[in-house]
Amino acid sequence: MLAIKDSVHDHIEVGGVAEALIDTPAVQRLRRVTQLGTVSFVYPAANHTRFEHSLGVYHLATRALDHLGVEGTTAERVRAAALLHDVGHGPFSHNVEDVVHRHTGKYHDDVDDLVTTGEVGRVLDDHGVDPQRVAGLVRGDGRYGQLVSGELDVDRMDYLVRDAHHTGVPYGTIDHERLVRELAFVEDELVLREGNVQTAESLLLARALMNPTVYQHPVARIAKAMLRRAAERLLEAPDIAAADLRRMDDHDFVSSLRSTRRTSAYAERLDTRRLFKRAVWAEYADVPERLLDASHADLRGFEREIADRADVSESTVVVDVPPRPSMTESTSRVVVNGDIRELGKASPLVSALRTAQERQWRFGVYCPRAETERVGRAAVDTLGLDVEGALVSDVRTGLNATLDEFQ
Repeated sequence: MLAIKDSVHDHIEVGGVAEALIDTPAVQRLRRVTQLGTVSFVYPAANHTRFEHSLGVYHLATRALDHLGVEGTTAERVRAAALLHDVGHGPFSHNVEDVVHRHTGKYHDDVDDLVTTGEVGRVLDDHGVDPQRVAGLVRGDGRYGQLVSGELDVDRMDYLVRDAHHTGVPYGTIDHERLVRELAFVEDELVLREGNVQTAESLLLARALMNPTVYQHPVARIAKAMLRRAAERLLEAPDIAAADLRRMDDHDFVSSLRSTRRTSAYAERLDTRRLFKRAVWAEYADVPERLLDASHADLRGFEREIADRADVSESTVVVDVPPRPSMTESTSRVVVNGDIRELGKASPLVSALRTAQERQWRFGVYCPRAETERVGRAAVDTLGLDVEGALVSDVRTGLNATLDEFQ
């Protein structure tokens, strides 16, 4: 049994199959994959890793299993899945996941090839734990998969508290001990017991507050967009495949960017924090439907057209369209007066948070500081955006200067 000192949960005890899995290359690689990627450009202390987060998820899964009375092989499978749930992450976590998915068809929770073969698969087999069942739990399959990947999963409980701790932002603080204690299965559905609507709301509210403050901070989004573009250009190199990129850690990825001619300029900008700036920053209501649902190929086409209109290099224009506003946590199940209800139908807060989330949503076009005015005007003309609602530069130069100082 290992006892590991953790910055969030104090001491974490690790035993059984999880103890054997910790020193496998797949898990140790997570020490070199940052949890929040480009958020550290805004919050310098946000350098925590997927490794410590995975330990935290393992710890909360163990607590939840104890409260639920789950033991034996089933519990070992869930604990293994909790520890392994992030081994599919590429460098900088979610920052380049869409690029990898376009080339491989795999998201970070598609881990069958990673947990059924190699040393991880051998360790699981040696401990009588079916690797395929573990991979299914990581995807959220079945009754107990909900604990690892679902609306009330322990993954979310750990990352909110951990991210708040390391950024110094208080909004992610939740009573994760109560959340774990109040979990129950009703007809194979993971729910919060009677009297816990406010407990579920706290999880929803924490996520809603952390999103604009941390996860979707403008500077972090710009750096993320630059990383994505760099990853796309890196994969154009003849000796680098998407499958190789997926297994890189942060250091491998940055080193590859620095040493590849097509991406060295992006690496230099990221190394020195000379990030692109906002030429356009548009609200949800001001963005045409065709942009919200545009394909990757369409967006690259828009970038080329904007660059042509502005007479700048195509490599210096990035169009950033985040997913439509959504709130999956509102589908969490809570018991109210003996009935299982979705939180969205039991809580008066949900509709207000949905409205706030839509108003916080922003569409961005980024480029070097000196080109923001030209690119902004060209983007408005190309994309058919509302001028006053979209342009950051030119008519709002004073505001842009203030924003740049904040960045």
